[in-house]
Amino acid sequence: MNTRRQFLIRAPLAALVGTVAWKHALTSNAQTPSPTPTTAGAPPTFGTGPGAGPPVTPDTFAEAEKLMQVTMTPGERQQAADTWRTSLAQYLERRTGPRKVRITDTDVPATLWNPMLPGLKVEPTREQFIRSKSISAPLPAADDDIAFAPVTQLSHWIESRKLTSERLTNIYLSRIERFDPKLRSIITLTKDHALARAKQADREIAAGRYRGPLHGIPYGVKDLLDTKDIPTTYGAEPFRNRVPAADAFVVRRLNEAGAVMLAKLSLGALALNDIWFGGQTMNPWLLEEGASGSSAGPGAATAAAFVAFSVGSETGGSIVSPAMRCGVTGLRPTFGRVARTGAMTLCWSLDKLGPMTRSVEDAMLVLHAISGPDAGDPSSLPSRLDFDANASIAGLKVGYIAPWMKESPATDVDSSAMDTMKRLGMHLQEVALPDWPYSSLMPILFAEGAASFEELALNNQLRELKVQVKDAWPNLFRQARFLSAVDFVQADRLRRKVALEMARVFRDVDLLIVPSLRDEQLTITNFTGHPSLTMRAGFVEVSEARSDWAPDPANPLPRFNPPRRVPHGVTILGRLFDDGLLGQVGVALEREFNVVKERPPGF
Repeated sequence: MNTRRQFLIRAPLAALVGTVAWKHALTSNAQTPSPTPTTAGAPPTFGTGPGAGPPVTPDTFAEAEKLMQVTMTPGERQQAADTWRTSLAQYLERRTGPRKVRITDTDVPATLWNPMLPGLKVEPTREQFIRSKSISAPLPAADDDIAFAPVTQLSHWIESRKLTSERLTNIYLSRIERFDPKLRSIITLTKDHALARAKQADREIAAGRYRGPLHGIPYGVKDLLDTKDIPTTYGAEPFRNRVPAADAFVVRRLNEAGAVMLAKLSLGALALNDIWFGGQTMNPWLLEEGASGSSAGPGAATAAAFVAFSVGSETGGSIVSPAMRCGVTGLRPTFGRVARTGAMTLCWSLDKLGPMTRSVEDAMLVLHAISGPDAGDPSSLPSRLDFDANASIAGLKVGYIAPWMKESPATDVDSSAMDTMKRLGMHLQEVALPDWPYSSLMPILFAEGAASFEELALNNQLRELKVQVKDAWPNLFRQARFLSAVDFVQADRLRRKVALEMARVFRDVDLLIVPSLRDEQLTITNFTGHPSLTMRAGFVEVSEARSDWAPDPANPLPRFNPPRRVPHGVTILGRLFDDGLLGQVGVALEREFNVVKERPPGF
């Protein structure tokens, strides 16, 4: 571990020549150097350790250059090959062993993403949550009509004791038994647990101990949220028998609110797309296509009224996409607003948990219940929620990026939504973002995901996953091993620049309207952590089934003649931690769109 710096300065020329010749012979034979005596006061250097790993050749680096898109000269390749075992390979103990430290699922990286840049403040400055005025609608005679009612209405019926939690739970259980074989949206049905919780809620309400608008309301959670003594499988074969010992933070919050957990809902394996170990979750509006993912189960089950509401998660579009496909409301909160303790980690700096509901106000009710920090999630932050369902939205400034609104995936529904905003007194103004390669942020996602599930790669369990196509996690996680750490840091630096650009845009507008599935907006806002509200705004016709997976010529998607009518949504984005304003605007738009009550045919 001794440096040769002082020796080289003081040594006679003849000795120096001899030393250089000896060193060249040693490195050219790629042998491990013998330990050298330590000179007092000499600092350690890189490249003088015992060495590790198999020998490599210049050809190894020539091939690796193709993966990393860099170029070295023949001399540089030779030097790299001669010294690889002592310079860098010895630092790969995580893979080569003896693996003296075990990194567990709950170990969080030291470097955390903080979306609150210097000078930004958490807004609003006060906590205010005002529901819409009490609804006095009579209880419908038909169970299906009760099932599709929004939480805002269900909660009034339960609070006034026109409807019991037990009856509502049994209504949903009956619908699941009849319809879920078509959708495959449920991984674990928690029937006994739910009925016990429902009966407890009814007793508490009868005794005058009403906990609030979620008391007695049946719900489901994406099966990446831990549930005590109930399987949490991540939708993936290696975790089918995983049973947590404690509830996730979000589940605890919902339990405290008196809600009734009815089901663990499907997700694409390890939170990718819509295929899990039980099959593909389908879209209740179009049974020939998947529900989209990865919050496929929350999207499908909420749209088909198997639950009153659900909780999904998003890393790169997993709430927005199934909300679009299944015609429900998806609220992706500001990064850090909802603690992720007890949730499966795909990416520490990107994962977000949020409500999926049949109305905008329902989403706000759920967000209010699950917001908050927790010591188990170092990225979670204290925040306030300012929401008034009755507030006017006239005068708000809405930004839009003109080219995005004129080309696919934007539709006439997006244009119509902008007209509705104008009609409600909102001011639309064009904004712009730099023409940057925003996809260059993606190495962060792939590297964090591969690190989170490294054990599956090291233990050869990735091959157990049902889907092994090129765009599934097994291939992507293996390829991520060859990402450059330098490129990861550069992507992280780009991330900060992008966040500063978003802060600049939001200095001029109150919110943005964007095409929901525009790739740039999904990438940008997931990496910057801005809140997003996706809601049904109309309908479009499709002549071909849609898929999250790359096209496969051997398995073409179903085509429709005549085209099929399906829901289509719009997305609005807010300032960091201004999730409440998104809700206020969403409630007003929902009333004007007047399309939220239509149900999937056959359900």
